[in-house]
Amino acid sequence: MRNKKLDNLIVQLENYLECLKQFNYFVTLSRGKKFTEEDENQFLEVKSLIVQELELITAAVECTSPSREEVHGLVSSAPSLRYLGDSNEGNLRGLENHWHKVYVGFQAILGQLKVQQRQLESQSILGSMFGKKK
Repeated sequence: MRNKKLDNLIVQLENYLECLKQFNYFVTLSRGKKFTEEDENQFLEVKSLIVQELELITAAVECTSPSREEVHGLVSSAPSLRYLGDSNEGNLRGLENHWHKVYVGFQAILGQLKVQQRQLESQSILGSMFGKKK
């Protein structure tokens, strides 16, 4: 049995993780101080998506780690690429460490959702083998 809501949530979380990867890409880009105004605009857009999608995800899944405050702290600590480009290496490493913690936390949530998805699929297979209708 397919659970459309669960399937959609998994896709949404996978897309969210891609936004988090883009955030990290921009942090790396800021190190070289070779970014454009368009990069700044895209970075702002990625940050906006991270915060907005977080609300949709937390409405559907209980997220204790990473917490909303951790994600907001991550986004808030990187106001612009210019700001990051002017930051020292220690601050950038701290930001990357914070990003990694958030990223791994959402990977764990995605894994848990995929387990649920597989359990539903196996129930459906067993049900069809024994003639049960769902």
